[in-house]
Amino acid sequence: MASFGVATIPSRIFGGQLADHFGRKRTIILGLTGCAIGQTWIALASTLWSAVLGAILLGLMFEIYEPPSQAVIADVTSPEDRPTAYGFLGAAMSAAAVGAGVLAAAVSHWDLRWLFAIDAASCLACALLLAFALPTDHHSYRDSAPTNRAEGWRDPRLLLLLAVGTISATLFMTLMLGLPLTLLDRHQPSSAIGLLLAISALILIAAQPLQRTRRVREFGSFEAMRVGYLLLAAGLLINAFATNLPVFIAAAVLWSLGDLLLLSRAFTIVTDLAPDHARGRYLAIYGLSWGIATTIAPLIATQLLAHAGPTPLWLICSAAALFLAAIQPTLRRRITRAPGKALIS
Repeated sequence: MASFGVATIPSRIFGGQLADHFGRKRTIILGLTGCAIGQTWIALASTLWSAVLGAILLGLMFEIYEPPSQAVIADVTSPEDRPTAYGFLGAAMSAAAVGAGVLAAAVSHWDLRWLFAIDAASCLACALLLAFALPTDHHSYRDSAPTNRAEGWRDPRLLLLLAVGTISATLFMTLMLGLPLTLLDRHQPSSAIGLLLAISALILIAAQPLQRTRRVREFGSFEAMRVGYLLLAAGLLINAFATNLPVFIAAAVLWSLGDLLLLSRAFTIVTDLAPDHARGRYLAIYGLSWGIATTIAPLIATQLLAHAGPTPLWLICSAAALFLAAIQPTLRRRITRAPGKALIS
Protein backbone atom coordinates (compact mmCIF):
# COMPACT_ATOMS: atom_id res chain seq x y z
CA MET A 1 0.00 0.00 0.00
CA ALA A 2 2.85 2.40 0.79
CA SER A 3 4.51 1.61 -2.54
CA PHE A 4 1.23 2.20 -4.32
CA GLY A 5 0.67 5.54 -2.57
CA VAL A 6 4.14 6.88 -3.38
CA ALA A 7 3.79 5.83 -7.03
CA THR A 8 0.54 7.77 -7.46
CA ILE A 9 2.29 11.13 -6.94
CA PRO A 10 4.33 11.15 -10.18
CA SER A 11 1.38 9.43 -11.88
CA ARG A 12 -0.77 12.55 -11.68
CA ILE A 13 2.02 14.82 -12.94
CA PHE A 14 2.69 12.40 -15.79
CA GLY A 15 -1.02 12.45 -16.63
CA GLY A 16 -1.06 16.24 -16.80
CA GLN A 17 1.96 16.36 -19.11
CA LEU A 18 0.52 13.71 -21.41
CA ALA A 19 -2.91 15.36 -21.46
CA ASP A 20 -1.44 18.59 -22.85
CA HIS A 21 1.02 17.04 -25.31
CA PHE A 22 -0.32 13.60 -26.19
CA GLY A 23 -4.04 14.37 -26.08
CA ARG A 24 -6.86 13.96 -23.58
CA LYS A 25 -8.52 10.89 -25.10
CA ARG A 26 -5.33 8.92 -25.67
CA THR A 27 -4.04 9.74 -22.19
CA ILE A 28 -7.26 8.57 -20.53
CA ILE A 29 -7.22 5.30 -22.50
CA LEU A 30 -3.52 4.79 -21.70
CA GLY A 31 -4.13 5.30 -17.98
CA LEU A 32 -7.12 2.95 -17.84
CA THR A 33 -5.31 0.25 -19.81
CA GLY A 34 -2.24 0.59 -17.58
CA CYS A 35 -4.45 0.24 -14.48
CA ALA A 36 -5.95 -2.95 -15.93
CA ILE A 37 -2.47 -4.39 -16.47
CA GLY A 38 -1.37 -3.51 -12.92
CA GLN A 39 -4.54 -4.98 -11.41
CA THR A 40 -4.21 -8.16 -13.44
CA TRP A 41 -0.59 -8.46 -12.25
CA ILE A 42 -1.69 -8.21 -8.61
CA ALA A 43 -4.49 -10.74 -9.16
CA LEU A 44 -2.03 -13.26 -10.61
CA ALA A 45 0.87 -12.56 -8.20
CA SER A 46 2.14 -15.63 -6.37
CA THR A 47 4.60 -13.85 -4.03
CA LEU A 48 4.58 -10.70 -1.94
CA TRP A 49 7.31 -9.05 -3.99
CA SER A 50 5.48 -9.74 -7.23
CA ALA A 51 2.39 -8.11 -5.74
CA VAL A 52 4.49 -5.10 -4.67
CA LEU A 53 5.76 -4.66 -8.22
CA GLY A 54 2.18 -4.89 -9.48
CA ALA A 55 1.10 -2.29 -6.90
CA ILE A 56 3.88 0.07 -8.02
CA LEU A 57 2.79 -0.29 -11.65
CA LEU A 58 -0.82 0.29 -10.65
CA GLY A 59 0.18 3.40 -8.68
CA LEU A 60 2.13 4.80 -11.64
CA MET A 61 -0.94 4.37 -13.85
CA PHE A 62 -3.63 5.11 -11.28
CA GLU A 63 -3.85 8.91 -11.49
CA ILE A 64 -3.01 9.34 -15.19
CA TYR A 65 -6.66 9.58 -16.21
CA GLU A 66 -7.66 12.32 -13.75
CA PRO A 67 -6.04 15.47 -15.27
CA PRO A 68 -7.21 14.70 -18.83
CA SER A 69 -10.72 13.72 -17.68
CA GLN A 70 -11.01 17.01 -15.81
CA ALA A 71 -9.42 19.01 -18.64
CA VAL A 72 -11.72 17.60 -21.31
CA ILE A 73 -14.72 18.93 -19.36
CA ALA A 74 -13.22 22.43 -19.51
CA ASP A 75 -12.49 21.94 -23.23
CA VAL A 76 -16.14 21.34 -24.12
CA THR A 77 -17.98 23.66 -21.70
CA SER A 78 -18.37 27.41 -21.42
CA PRO A 79 -16.96 28.98 -18.23
CA GLU A 80 -20.41 29.64 -16.74
CA ASP A 81 -21.41 25.97 -17.21
CA ARG A 82 -18.27 24.43 -15.70
CA PRO A 83 -19.46 24.35 -12.07
CA THR A 84 -22.48 22.30 -13.15
CA ALA A 85 -20.34 20.01 -15.31
CA TYR A 86 -17.82 19.38 -12.54
CA GLY A 87 -20.72 18.86 -10.15
CA PHE A 88 -21.99 16.06 -12.39
CA LEU A 89 -18.51 14.52 -12.35
CA GLY A 90 -18.45 14.65 -8.55
CA ALA A 91 -21.93 13.11 -8.33
CA ALA A 92 -20.90 10.27 -10.64
CA MET A 93 -17.79 9.59 -8.54
CA SER A 94 -19.86 9.57 -5.34
CA ALA A 95 -22.36 7.12 -6.79
CA ALA A 96 -19.47 4.96 -8.00
CA ALA A 97 -17.87 5.00 -4.55
CA VAL A 98 -21.02 3.58 -2.96
CA GLY A 99 -21.34 0.94 -5.66
CA ALA A 100 -17.66 0.06 -5.32
CA GLY A 101 -18.04 -0.41 -1.57
CA VAL A 102 -20.96 -2.81 -2.06
CA LEU A 103 -19.03 -4.72 -4.74
CA ALA A 104 -15.90 -4.94 -2.58
CA ALA A 105 -17.89 -6.22 0.39
CA ALA A 106 -19.51 -8.91 -1.77
CA VAL A 107 -16.37 -10.04 -3.60
CA SER A 108 -14.15 -10.10 -0.51
CA HIS A 109 -16.08 -13.13 0.77
CA TRP A 110 -14.77 -15.16 -2.19
CA ASP A 111 -11.18 -14.17 -2.84
CA LEU A 112 -9.54 -10.74 -2.95
CA ARG A 113 -7.92 -11.70 -6.26
CA TRP A 114 -11.36 -11.49 -7.84
CA LEU A 115 -11.62 -7.87 -6.72
CA PHE A 116 -8.56 -6.95 -8.78
CA ALA A 117 -9.76 -9.07 -11.69
CA ILE A 118 -13.14 -7.28 -11.72
CA ASP A 119 -11.40 -3.90 -11.46
CA ALA A 120 -9.16 -4.79 -14.41
CA ALA A 121 -12.18 -5.78 -16.49
CA SER A 122 -14.02 -2.57 -15.60
CA CYS A 123 -10.99 -0.46 -16.59
CA LEU A 124 -10.74 -2.19 -19.96
CA ALA A 125 -14.49 -1.82 -20.52
CA CYS A 126 -14.28 1.89 -19.69
CA ALA A 127 -11.28 2.36 -22.00
CA LEU A 128 -13.16 0.63 -24.81
CA LEU A 129 -16.26 2.74 -24.24
CA LEU A 130 -14.28 5.98 -24.27
CA ALA A 131 -12.36 4.92 -27.37
CA PHE A 132 -15.68 5.07 -29.24
CA ALA A 133 -17.54 7.73 -27.24
CA LEU A 134 -14.99 10.54 -26.90
CA PRO A 135 -14.26 12.70 -29.94
CA THR A 136 -10.83 12.60 -31.50
CA ASP A 137 -8.26 14.76 -29.72
CA HIS A 138 -7.88 18.22 -31.19
CA HIS A 139 -4.50 19.91 -31.33
CA SER A 140 -5.30 23.56 -30.64
CA TYR A 141 -4.43 23.33 -26.94
CA ARG A 142 -1.07 21.80 -27.82
CA ASP A 143 -0.12 24.16 -30.60
CA SER A 144 -1.15 27.45 -28.98
CA ALA A 145 2.07 27.94 -26.98
CA PRO A 146 5.60 26.53 -26.78
CA THR A 147 6.26 23.55 -24.55
CA ASN A 148 7.23 24.42 -20.97
CA ARG A 149 7.28 21.50 -18.57
CA ALA A 150 7.59 23.83 -15.57
CA GLU A 151 4.49 25.79 -16.54
CA GLY A 152 2.15 25.97 -13.56
CA TRP A 153 4.91 25.57 -10.99
CA ARG A 154 5.97 29.15 -11.78
CA ASP A 155 2.45 30.54 -11.35
CA PRO A 156 2.14 31.82 -7.76
CA ARG A 157 -1.64 31.90 -8.07
CA LEU A 158 -1.78 28.16 -8.71
CA LEU A 159 0.61 27.45 -5.85
CA LEU A 160 -1.60 29.51 -3.55
CA LEU A 161 -4.62 27.46 -4.66
CA LEU A 162 -2.60 24.29 -4.08
CA ALA A 163 -1.84 25.33 -0.50
CA VAL A 164 -5.47 26.18 0.26
CA GLY A 165 -6.67 23.07 -1.57
CA THR A 166 -4.37 20.89 0.52
CA ILE A 167 -5.97 22.16 3.74
CA SER A 168 -9.42 21.56 2.24
CA ALA A 169 -8.55 18.05 1.02
CA THR A 170 -7.06 17.22 4.42
CA LEU A 171 -10.37 18.15 6.05
CA PHE A 172 -12.29 15.82 3.75
CA MET A 173 -9.81 12.97 4.17
CA THR A 174 -9.95 13.48 7.96
CA LEU A 175 -13.73 13.31 7.69
CA MET A 176 -13.58 10.00 5.81
CA LEU A 177 -11.04 8.52 8.26
CA GLY A 178 -12.22 10.02 11.53
CA LEU A 179 -15.97 9.64 11.15
CA PRO A 180 -16.05 5.80 11.33
CA LEU A 181 -13.88 5.89 14.48
CA THR A 182 -16.10 8.58 16.00
CA LEU A 183 -19.22 6.51 15.32
CA LEU A 184 -17.66 3.51 17.07
CA ASP A 185 -16.52 5.68 19.98
CA ARG A 186 -20.11 6.87 20.44
CA HIS A 187 -21.54 3.35 20.27
CA GLN A 188 -23.23 3.63 16.89
CA PRO A 189 -23.80 0.49 14.77
CA SER A 190 -20.99 -0.56 12.45
CA SER A 191 -23.30 -0.10 9.47
CA ALA A 192 -23.72 3.61 10.26
CA ILE A 193 -20.74 4.79 8.20
CA GLY A 194 -22.07 3.00 5.12
CA LEU A 195 -25.44 4.65 5.62
CA LEU A 196 -23.90 8.11 6.02
CA LEU A 197 -21.74 7.73 2.89
CA ALA A 198 -24.75 6.50 0.92
CA ILE A 199 -26.80 9.49 2.09
CA SER A 200 -23.94 11.81 1.15
CA ALA A 201 -23.77 10.32 -2.34
CA LEU A 202 -27.54 10.61 -2.79
CA ILE A 203 -27.41 14.27 -1.73
CA LEU A 204 -24.63 15.01 -4.20
CA ILE A 205 -26.75 13.46 -6.95
CA ALA A 206 -30.16 14.81 -5.92
CA ALA A 207 -28.86 18.33 -5.27
CA GLN A 208 -27.33 18.72 -8.74
CA PRO A 209 -30.30 20.80 -9.99
CA LEU A 210 -29.34 23.42 -7.38
CA GLN A 211 -26.17 24.07 -9.40
CA ARG A 212 -28.35 25.23 -12.29
CA THR A 213 -30.65 27.53 -10.30
CA ARG A 214 -30.32 31.22 -11.04
CA ARG A 215 -29.27 32.09 -7.49
CA VAL A 216 -26.42 29.59 -7.40
CA ARG A 217 -25.30 30.36 -10.96
CA GLU A 218 -25.05 34.04 -9.99
CA PHE A 219 -22.61 33.16 -7.22
CA GLY A 220 -19.03 33.96 -8.06
CA SER A 221 -16.73 30.98 -7.65
CA PHE A 222 -15.10 32.34 -4.49
CA GLU A 223 -18.45 33.30 -2.98
CA ALA A 224 -19.70 29.76 -3.64
CA MET A 225 -16.53 28.41 -2.01
CA ARG A 226 -17.16 30.57 1.05
CA VAL A 227 -20.69 29.20 1.42
CA GLY A 228 -19.38 25.67 0.87
CA TYR A 229 -16.82 26.02 3.65
CA LEU A 230 -19.46 27.43 6.00
CA LEU A 231 -21.69 24.41 5.34
CA LEU A 232 -18.71 22.11 5.87
CA ALA A 233 -17.85 23.88 9.14
CA ALA A 234 -21.43 23.49 10.38
CA GLY A 235 -21.44 19.77 9.59
CA LEU A 236 -18.09 19.22 11.30
CA LEU A 237 -19.27 21.19 14.34
CA ILE A 238 -22.31 18.94 14.67
CA ASN A 239 -20.02 15.90 14.47
CA ALA A 240 -18.23 17.20 17.56
CA PHE A 241 -21.33 16.83 19.75
CA ALA A 242 -23.50 14.26 17.95
CA THR A 243 -24.40 11.21 20.03
CA ASN A 244 -27.05 9.49 17.89
CA LEU A 245 -27.47 8.55 14.24
CA PRO A 246 -30.12 11.14 13.27
CA VAL A 247 -27.81 13.96 14.37
CA PHE A 248 -24.90 12.45 12.43
CA ILE A 249 -27.22 12.28 9.40
CA ALA A 250 -28.04 15.98 9.79
CA ALA A 251 -24.31 16.72 9.87
CA ALA A 252 -23.78 14.60 6.73
CA VAL A 253 -26.43 16.59 4.88
CA LEU A 254 -24.61 19.84 5.65
CA TRP A 255 -21.07 18.72 4.81
CA SER A 256 -22.32 17.00 1.65
CA LEU A 257 -23.94 20.23 0.43
CA GLY A 258 -20.65 21.97 1.18
CA ASP A 259 -18.82 19.30 -0.81
CA LEU A 260 -21.18 19.92 -3.73
CA LEU A 261 -20.13 23.58 -3.93
CA LEU A 262 -16.46 23.15 -3.10
CA LEU A 263 -15.36 20.46 -5.52
CA SER A 264 -17.20 21.87 -8.53
CA ARG A 265 -15.98 25.44 -7.96
CA ALA A 266 -12.40 24.47 -7.13
CA PHE A 267 -11.92 22.80 -10.51
CA THR A 268 -13.66 25.73 -12.18
CA ILE A 269 -11.24 28.23 -10.64
CA VAL A 270 -8.19 26.18 -11.68
CA THR A 271 -9.38 25.70 -15.27
CA ASP A 272 -10.25 29.40 -15.56
CA LEU A 273 -6.76 30.23 -14.31
CA ALA A 274 -4.94 27.85 -16.66
CA PRO A 275 -3.89 28.74 -20.21
CA ASP A 276 -5.83 26.58 -22.67
CA HIS A 277 -2.71 24.66 -23.67
CA ALA A 278 -1.75 23.86 -20.04
CA ARG A 279 -5.03 22.82 -18.42
CA GLY A 280 -3.84 19.27 -17.87
CA ARG A 281 -0.69 20.39 -16.06
CA TYR A 282 -2.54 22.95 -13.92
CA LEU A 283 -5.14 20.38 -12.89
CA ALA A 284 -2.41 17.82 -12.18
CA ILE A 285 -0.54 20.23 -9.91
CA TYR A 286 -3.71 21.25 -8.07
CA GLY A 287 -4.67 17.59 -7.72
CA LEU A 288 -1.51 16.93 -5.72
CA SER A 289 -3.43 18.44 -2.79
CA TRP A 290 -5.30 15.13 -2.47
CA GLY A 291 -2.10 13.10 -2.54
CA ILE A 292 -0.63 15.24 0.24
CA ALA A 293 -3.87 15.06 2.20
CA THR A 294 -3.99 11.28 1.89
CA THR A 295 -0.54 11.15 3.46
CA ILE A 296 -1.08 13.52 6.40
CA ALA A 297 -4.78 13.07 7.22
CA PRO A 298 -4.38 9.58 8.76
CA LEU A 299 -1.71 10.93 11.11
CA ILE A 300 -3.79 13.96 12.10
CA ALA A 301 -7.05 12.05 12.58
CA THR A 302 -5.63 9.12 14.53
CA GLN A 303 -3.34 11.18 16.75
CA LEU A 304 -6.05 13.67 17.68
CA LEU A 305 -8.55 10.90 18.33
CA ALA A 306 -6.03 8.97 20.43
CA HIS A 307 -4.82 11.89 22.54
CA ALA A 308 -7.77 14.31 22.61
CA GLY A 309 -10.88 12.43 21.51
CA PRO A 310 -13.56 13.04 18.86
CA THR A 311 -14.87 16.39 20.13
CA PRO A 312 -11.55 18.31 19.86
CA LEU A 313 -10.87 16.68 16.48
CA TRP A 314 -14.08 18.00 14.95
CA LEU A 315 -13.84 21.38 16.69
CA ILE A 316 -10.37 21.87 15.17
CA CYS A 317 -11.60 20.75 11.74
CA SER A 318 -14.62 23.06 11.96
CA ALA A 319 -12.35 25.98 12.90
CA ALA A 320 -10.12 25.19 9.91
CA ALA A 321 -13.16 25.22 7.60
CA LEU A 322 -14.23 28.59 9.04
CA PHE A 323 -10.72 29.89 8.40
CA LEU A 324 -10.93 28.78 4.76
CA ALA A 325 -14.33 30.48 4.45
CA ALA A 326 -12.94 33.70 5.93
CA ILE A 327 -9.97 33.93 3.55
CA GLN A 328 -11.96 33.49 0.33
CA PRO A 329 -12.36 37.26 -0.32
CA THR A 330 -8.61 37.74 0.21
CA LEU A 331 -7.85 34.73 -1.98
CA ARG A 332 -10.08 36.15 -4.70
CA ARG A 333 -8.32 39.52 -4.62
CA ARG A 334 -4.84 37.97 -4.75
CA ILE A 335 -5.66 35.66 -7.62
CA THR A 336 -7.69 38.02 -9.77
CA ARG A 337 -5.30 40.93 -9.18
CA ALA A 338 -2.27 38.95 -10.36
CA PRO A 339 -1.35 39.26 -14.03
CA GLY A 340 -2.61 36.56 -16.34
CA LYS A 341 -5.86 35.07 -17.48
CA ALA A 342 -8.96 36.67 -16.02
CA LEU A 343 -11.18 34.54 -13.79
CA ILE A 344 -14.89 34.27 -13.40
CA SER A 345 -14.69 35.40 -9.79
